[in-house]
Amino acid sequence: MKSKQISLFCQPDFECDMHCHTNRSDGNDTPKELIDKAAQCGMKAIAITDHDINPSETIVDDFGNEIPIKQYGKKLNLCVVLGYEFSCDTFVDDVHILGYELDWNSELLKSEVNRARASKTEAYKKLCEALSLNGIPIDFNHDILNYIDKNGNLCKRNPNEVERKHIFEVMALKKYAKTWQEAKLIVRDNSNLNIKREKISPLDAISLIKKLNGIAVLAHPYLIDEEVNSKVFGGKLTRNEYIEKLIAAGLDGIESTYTYNKTSYKGKLTPLQIKKEIEDKFKGKVKFFTGGSDYHNDAKKGVKNPRKIGEAGISFAEFKNIFKNYL
Repeated sequence: MKSKQISLFCQPDFECDMHCHTNRSDGNDTPKELIDKAAQCGMKAIAITDHDINPSETIVDDFGNEIPIKQYGKKLNLCVVLGYEFSCDTFVDDVHILGYELDWNSELLKSEVNRARASKTEAYKKLCEALSLNGIPIDFNHDILNYIDKNGNLCKRNPNEVERKHIFEVMALKKYAKTWQEAKLIVRDNSNLNIKREKISPLDAISLIKKLNGIAVLAHPYLIDEEVNSKVFGGKLTRNEYIEKLIAAGLDGIESTYTYNKTSYKGKLTPLQIKKEIEDKFKGKVKFFTGGSDYHNDAKKGVKNPRKIGEAGISFAEFKNIFKNYL
């Protein structure tokens, strides 16, 4: 049952948050914890969009019963949409395509999960080596594979579960950066540190999403630099030109509402200014605009002013219009 007290305390700005993470990638809540918190906050819908991994389609409830994750959400009056955040374009940072409601049993998707996982593990080992060579000693085995959980217990992390954000968090913990966001910028803006891993082309990601009967949305477009050099598109182009090419490839929507003020955005526009600019530029070119907080529950790791569930998102009316086949 929802807690009115907690719901008032959460005070979400939007009813539906279409970009949330769990500990199956780089978030800090289990899928169940995320759903429970969203319900307690009075949310009407959330999307679980972990990085480069199939979502969990079942959940174990408080009574030890394994039930479909969407069914669990419905018991709490919460629509749970399952998604996948594709990290795209090897040579352009922060190009992420959200794929919603895919065929999760597809061998094509399983193959991409395995390919992405192998490329990430190797690249993150090399990133730790590069950091150590450049005066920021981070040991992959000692600092990344070992970690302290919320209860103060020493835990082991599978090498195939490592995300770059785990490394950024350790950089902040060791005081080489004030925050994980600052650590991310230190890495991405230094050619000696910005180790490239082989990412799926955004064109291939959109194509795959379509083959799997899903919905393709560009996440946080203004995290992409204003000018990029993409081998996918044959050289230099502006961010707007890049997005136009994704639209031409079949992109369904763009995430116009996002928590830019709490991440590694390098510009000076406010989230509301970015929302207006995106919607003015691309209205009529995509089917819809969506929004999400990119919630990770960083508060568990002591991050000040963390992103909150429902801090960015869409209305329930907008949700019902986008996810007609879901309801």
